[in-house]
Amino acid sequence: MTSSFPFIQTSKKVSDSLLYYRYSSDFLLESGDTLSELQIAYQTFGTLNADKSNVVWVCHALTANTDPTQWWPGLIGENLLINPKDHFIVCANILGSCYGTTGPRDFDPKTGDRFLSNFPNITIRDQVNAHILLRNHLGIERIHLGMGGSTGGQQILEWAIEEAIFDRLFVIATSAQSSPWGKAIRAAQRMAIEADQSFFSSSPNGGKKGMEAARAMALLSYRTPATFNQSQKDDNEALDNYKAESYQRYQGIKLSNRFDARSYYVLGKAMDTHNVGRGKGSIQKALSAIKAKTLIIGIEGDILFPIEDQQTIAAHVPNSTFEIIQSDYGHDGFLIETQKISEILKPFLSNESN
Repeated sequence: MTSSFPFIQTSKKVSDSLLYYRYSSDFLLESGDTLSELQIAYQTFGTLNADKSNVVWVCHALTANTDPTQWWPGLIGENLLINPKDHFIVCANILGSCYGTTGPRDFDPKTGDRFLSNFPNITIRDQVNAHILLRNHLGIERIHLGMGGSTGGQQILEWAIEEAIFDRLFVIATSAQSSPWGKAIRAAQRMAIEADQSFFSSSPNGGKKGMEAARAMALLSYRTPATFNQSQKDDNEALDNYKAESYQRYQGIKLSNRFDARSYYVLGKAMDTHNVGRGKGSIQKALSAIKAKTLIIGIEGDILFPIEDQQTIAAHVPNSTFEIIQSDYGHDGFLIETQKISEILKPFLSNESN
């Protein structure tokens, strides 16, 4: 079966090469809460060149890890467009996740207990502020390319508004503000998780069954009806054990085997907060502050981040280019259509004079 996050592996493979940065001071969240310390897990690929001009910072999407060569193959890796031979690639696990950066499974130094469902509300902007801490720690003053899709793209936009350190940006299947439609989808997923009473327990593995249902819901917004109708057809005589149901249950279990339910809950709420214009006058004003040359790609048929979301970004980022790709995979096309993406991204990166 094909996964909705088709190339992601479990955290076991990536953990051996993880690096950690520990920030021992209070980390102030946008909500006013603080984390008394912060750990950031990250990976780097390639070598920083002498003038530090080859940095590519990849911001990952909802349930991904720090290794983009796993979940963005065909685009990032050896002999690909974004490769460690030419670039110094950095990818940090986002705040609230379960792949090494501080999240709900970790222990709260204030209480000595795991955060679990008491982990504070976080925002995309909080996640970006953690990236900035790591950037400073690594001594990176310029980033040649910042890139991300979905909520990874949300991070890139927030970051480029906050710091004028990027030469180029590439975002795909993303938005400048989370839509009511997206919030409703994620609210339904949280309702499913909350219906699993173990979510509120002291078990580190609480909420797993609820997350399985939530993932099945999410998958409907990641793909398209045409994809399901083509790939999950049943024998006309079937009265039970339908392929579509089997597929949905499989995807839920697959995620529960590698991800944490409380992280899933927290990260979905963080996506809901996304609004680059918050505290900055307006979305238009915030986007107009982006100085980097920017490539925005939308995916025809993406119902989670429809084309209109990317058109809004392109309309207000001054030095931007907007492209649309066709995909049978809907939102998941940002992970799968790497050949089409590379064909657009390559000339964008090679045109250094503009």
